[in-house]
Amino acid sequence: MDLVAFRDLLEPAGQKALAQAVELAAAGADPIVAATTLRRSHPAELTAAALTQAALRRRAEAKFGADAAVMYFTPHGLEQATRTQVAAHRARRARLLAVPAGGPRTERETEPDARPGTAPGTGPGTGPGTGPGTAPGTGPGTGQGTQLSAALDTGQGAALDTEPGTGPAARVLDVCCGIGGDVIALARAGFAVDAVDLDPLTVEVARANAAALGLSGLVDVRTADAVETDPSGYDLLFADPARRGVRGRIFDPMAYSPTWPEVLDLVARARTACLKVAPGIPHELVPEGAEAEWVSHRREVKEAAIWIGTEASGRRATMLPSGATLTPSGAEAEAGPVGRYLYEPDGAAIRAHLVAEVAAMVGGHLLDPRIAYITGDAQVATEWASCYEVTDVMPFSLKHLRSALRNRKVGNVTIKKRGSAVDIERLRKDLRLSGGNTAVVVLTRIEDRPFVLLCDPADQH
Repeated sequence: MDLVAFRDLLEPAGQKALAQAVELAAAGADPIVAATTLRRSHPAELTAAALTQAALRRRAEAKFGADAAVMYFTPHGLEQATRTQVAAHRARRARLLAVPAGGPRTERETEPDARPGTAPGTGPGTGPGTGPGTAPGTGPGTGQGTQLSAALDTGQGAALDTEPGTGPAARVLDVCCGIGGDVIALARAGFAVDAVDLDPLTVEVARANAAALGLSGLVDVRTADAVETDPSGYDLLFADPARRGVRGRIFDPMAYSPTWPEVLDLVARARTACLKVAPGIPHELVPEGAEAEWVSHRREVKEAAIWIGTEASGRRATMLPSGATLTPSGAEAEAGPVGRYLYEPDGAAIRAHLVAEVAAMVGGHLLDPRIAYITGDAQVATEWASCYEVTDVMPFSLKHLRSALRNRKVGNVTIKKRGSAVDIERLRKDLRLSGGNTAVVVLTRIEDRPFVLLCDPADQH
């Protein structure tokens, strides 16, 4: 879909074609039948654009919920767009942390103090490593947990309750705005948003989305190069550098667009800034004095947000939809033998190097100093980890594992691994399972030796 076709889609004839395409998609019409039907009353280019948009809206429901029914997308833009619940959480924090120039924080604008966590036995020291490829250490601090926003998971279509009591509206510059997912969240949080993107089609899509959701009065979108913008006149710079290329995802921040040094140059000219980056960003790239917040949604890590120029600093893990947060406590976790239960920490805690804090919560220890699996003899309910009851522990051997599963008549397994080089899909085929029972197979490393743990999910609730 090009710019001309998209503009045609916004015209009355295009809206009629789109409505028909959406209706056909909802009815499960065959793509060829749908195209043939639309071609009877619409040009080929408009038919293709309408069908593409209808398909993208259906895909977008997972990220945007009910909003997807009136929004517009490009394939690339949808891939990089933030899930509504995550964007809403981030926008709410931005509204609490970014103050309009000359406008004091009101009581409602001040970020809530985190309540002390319930982790037992914490003390001074540094935490353990959290798995291959991650830096060790957890640093000093105070363990914290807070319910930032339990309502974010269902907050589509409504402004967040974070509008200031007094003072001017905060202004944000959103560079690399894409199709406008974060623009929408920021506007709903009460910001006046100036947004830019380098691609003219993407700009048109973002502008159309703001209009479709009734936010045009708070949003201005234009075509511009992010590196040529000036964030100095804004209360907040929000940057979401492109992390996808022709070959797929880009993991090296130096290959982002704009590159990491270019993003930091923008930051240097901003009052406050929030940078949305991939969760695998190396900790050493986080600017000194900033806060790096890793966010997961329903146990899947979605992003890291780096907050610069605010009162927040250090590391934080946040889980959605609950809004629970975790920060360093100085907890220290030793490695020890396999206990009755195995705990798999939430990915946000792992990325934030807060595994020791989770271990303290459950009174457990690590299986291995470099692996983010926790074990212990007590079953402790915590939303920060999934819990499994260990039934068998053995050095990894395909023959012995297959025999153990057959003896238990296991026909379906959930395979997890951390610190293991085993190919999961190849192993699944090689096991040749049959039977009516289920099991959890955990592949890991203990003291540099490959091990397998057979587990059952433990009912924590």
